[in-house]
This record gives sequence, structure tokens and C-alpha cells, in this order.
Amino acid sequence: MKCPRCGAEMHLDNHRKYEVMMCYECGYMEGRNLGENIQERKITNFERLRAMNFNEAVTFLSKGLGLKDEKVSAWLEGTAK
Repeated sequence: MKCPRCGAEMHLDNHRKYEVMMCYECGYMEGRNLGENIQERKITNFERLRAMNFNEAVTFLSKGLGLKDEKVSAWLEGTAK
């Protein structure tokens, strides 16, 4: 099934009380409102991450992965082992 908002492939998300199709690119969930202006919502999560500065990206990734900021920072700089 294709996402009506961004056109990416939707995936079955079964981490809720009931299963629902969800787009991992733009966050659209089956049965939700498309929003007032669909054209403004074309940015993906990867594009948001790319727009962050280095420190914001390190904090975002470290919280999401459950790692220390220093470990993620070293990995992004290429010095992690």
C-alpha cells in the first residue's frame, strides 16, 4: 500500500492495541487526516536529520539509540572502534 501523503511504501505497525498501516517516511497513519496542506509535508525524517547541526544530530541519535553522546559523536566523526 502506498502512502497517500508522500507516496512511500506503508508498513504494518502492530505495536499498538490494534494493527494499523503506517508510513515511516512522513509519519502518516491509516485513517488519519491528511492535513491542510499536503505539499508542505513532503520532507522526510532523513531530510530533517540532514538539516540539523552536528550537536543536534548527535543528541537526537543518542537518545533514539539509548547511547551516550560521546559514543555517537565519535562514531559520526569516524574515530569509534
